[in-house]
Amino acid sequence: MNIATTVADEFDIEAEEGGNAVHPLFADAPRSVSFNKLRKRLLRQVRQAMDDFQMLKGQKRWLVGVSGGKDSYGLLSILIDLKWRGLLPVELIACNLDQGQPNFPKHVLPEYLTKIGVEHRIEYRDTYSIVKEKVPAGATYCSLCSRLRRGNLYRIAREEGCDALVLGHHREDILETFFMNFFHGGRLASMPAKLLNDEGDLMVLRPLAYAAEDDLAKFAAAMQFPIIPCDLCGSQDGLQRNAMKEMLADIERRMPGRKDTMLRALAHVNPSHLLDPKLFDFTALMAQKP
Repeated sequence: MNIATTVADEFDIEAEEGGNAVHPLFADAPRSVSFNKLRKRLLRQVRQAMDDFQMLKGQKRWLVGVSGGKDSYGLLSILIDLKWRGLLPVELIACNLDQGQPNFPKHVLPEYLTKIGVEHRIEYRDTYSIVKEKVPAGATYCSLCSRLRRGNLYRIAREEGCDALVLGHHREDILETFFMNFFHGGRLASMPAKLLNDEGDLMVLRPLAYAAEDDLAKFAAAMQFPIIPCDLCGSQDGLQRNAMKEMLADIERRMPGRKDTMLRALAHVNPSHLLDPKLFDFTALMAQKP
């Protein structure tokens, strides 16, 4: 399946050249052919993920996590674009969790979100100090930091009456997580595009599941998003995820298109050809005697 072209072309971006149909977010966006193609591709991929995983089923209001990185800015922009076109019938509220990192520019996100007219909530919780206190020197912060952040985002989603927490994880995040579990965790698992939380009251959605990180980087540069670097996990070198990222990049250089092939493989699982007796009843598998 060619994910980028399975959804019909509903995005007549070229017709916006006159400016009459442009959302304020895209008022200063490039008008080049290459950018229009990139924007269309991301729109289609997000629509395809929503369709494949039925992300809109029963949904009315989404909390969109915005960290200040390229991926979450890109996610929010594409969702706004779809909503502007009448293709996303849910309310959106952007949320940034200020985790108390030193020198975090607190003004950037509120000013940006206000400028583009997006309902938003900025929440302060000093999880930075907790992570620094609990994690031994030399160990990675990502796991604990992520758990603390996710718990707060669940709480905020409930307080804001949201059905789902929407996150900006993309194709590479999913593949890197798969190989981290494969090499270091001894299991076949990754980030699902749609997940029910442990409490059973919120969905976790990843509409960028089919989107390439390189496309999101190009999109962020063209849109001139005010990127905020992470001074916690982003400051550590030698993380397992970085090793997976380098490995996948090397494979893609030597064999172009392998990332898309690997992503398709995650959607075509054959339990009878693996080794997990909990997924396939090998005990009952017997040859039929004539």
